[in-house]
Amino acid sequence: MIGFIIALVSGALMSIQCVFNTEVSKQTGLWTASSFVQFTGLLTCLAVWIFAERDQSFLSLMKVSPKYVLLGGVMGAGITFTVIKSIGLLGTAKSAMLIVAAQLIVSYLIEVFGLFGVEKTGFQCMKLAGVVLFVAGILIFKWKS
Repeated sequence: MIGFIIALVSGALMSIQCVFNTEVSKQTGLWTASSFVQFTGLLTCLAVWIFAERDQSFLSLMKVSPKYVLLGGVMGAGITFTVIKSIGLLGTAKSAMLIVAAQLIVSYLIEVFGLFGVEKTGFQCMKLAGVVLFVAGILIFKWKS
C-alpha cells in the first residue's frame, strides 16, 4: 500500500513541477530553467545525503556496473528539457498523458525483453490490453478537445 501512495505522490509532484518549470522557462529561458531545476535538485539531494546517508561514500559510484546506468543525470537533464518543451507546446494534460503513455510502453518493453538487467517477465495479453486501453483513452481525450 505504501508503494501505491508513494507513486501517487510522485505523479502529483511531477505534474506540479512540470507546470512550475514551464513557467520559469517562459520567464528566463529553457536551459536557464533546466539548469536551475537540476542545481536545486542537487542541493536538495546533498542536504538529504548529509542527514540520511553520510556513511555512504560517493566513491562507491566507481564500483557501479554496468557503467551506463550512471547516465541517469544526463537523462534527467533531457527529461527536464523535453517535459518543459512539451508542456509549452501541448499543454499540461496532453503532455502528461503522452509522457505517461511513453513511460508505460517503454517500461513494459523493458520488462518483456528483460532489458538493462531487469528481470524478464515475458509477454502478457492483459498487460498489452491495459496499454491499448490507456492509449485509446489518450486518443479519446485528444479527439474530444
